[in-house]
Amino acid sequence: MDRLQAMQVFRRIVELGGFGKAADDLDLPRATVSLLIQQLEAHLGVQLLQRTTRQVRATLDGEAYYQRCGQLLDDLDDLEGSLSAQRSQPRGTLRVDMPIAFGCHWILPRLADFYRRYPALQLDIGFHDRQVHLQREGVDCAIRAGNITDQALVARPIVRLHQLTCASPDYLARSGTPRQLEDLATHRAISFASGNGRYFPFEFEVAGQVREMQMPGELTVNNADAYVSACEAGFGLIQVPRYHVQRQLAEGRLIQVLSDYAVPLWPISAVYPPHRQLSPRVRVFIDWVIEVLHGEADRRGELMVKI
Repeated sequence: MDRLQAMQVFRRIVELGGFGKAADDLDLPRATVSLLIQQLEAHLGVQLLQRTTRQVRATLDGEAYYQRCGQLLDDLDDLEGSLSAQRSQPRGTLRVDMPIAFGCHWILPRLADFYRRYPALQLDIGFHDRQVHLQREGVDCAIRAGNITDQALVARPIVRLHQLTCASPDYLARSGTPRQLEDLATHRAISFASGNGRYFPFEFEVAGQVREMQMPGELTVNNADAYVSACEAGFGLIQVPRYHVQRQLAEGRLIQVLSDYAVPLWPISAVYPPHRQLSPRVRVFIDWVIEVLHGEADRRGELMVKI
């Protein structure tokens, strides 16, 4: 039995929730994956996984083993990466996660520059409008919007996005244009809910304080592009980063309202587990993202500001 390979297979089974998914992810035959787990459990003398027809879960022993072997694999990975970085460049695969609209707008169009600098690195990027669990889902680092409250993660603030309140011309023609915050009592909003079940209220800066307002509405979405599309369709008001609706504003498909009431800046940060802090792959990627976004902030200060 190749113990290192068995540990890698076990880790991916726990993270992906199935033997077949792990086999596909690691490009191994499913029979090989099953055999490695059988050999690993026999070697350790404990049952690591509970198998049912619907799912695969780690046992209590399996959870403990997952945490320890994950740290060992990460340490080995970082050691090899640091040595390769000293003699050439970081290499291997880096798993990253980021918000869909933000990543597609700011990161994807500039990735060619990253690959020119680090040709030995491969990126596996997940695009989600929910906050993935980095350790459980095998993600090395993530770009996140909003305040970071997870104390188990290291966070590096990067930029803050300018936000605004807007609506479609059709909605404003039907409901009127709000001029003051008190006018919102007669208006409706589109609700945005993260994949983690969190709903985001409207926020305004009033006399140096942030004032939250829960707006009534008939539609809830959990995707940033759908949020904007629903606003264009006339379902109500939204609050959104300016960059995301810049084209719609220029074309008159959306109209900014309540411009006298600033919406708080929306922070963007890079986050990663503490044990990935010394990873050369994580370091060069986050440094590159910071360079890209700070450059954009210098050029387009109306959209974002550096932290």
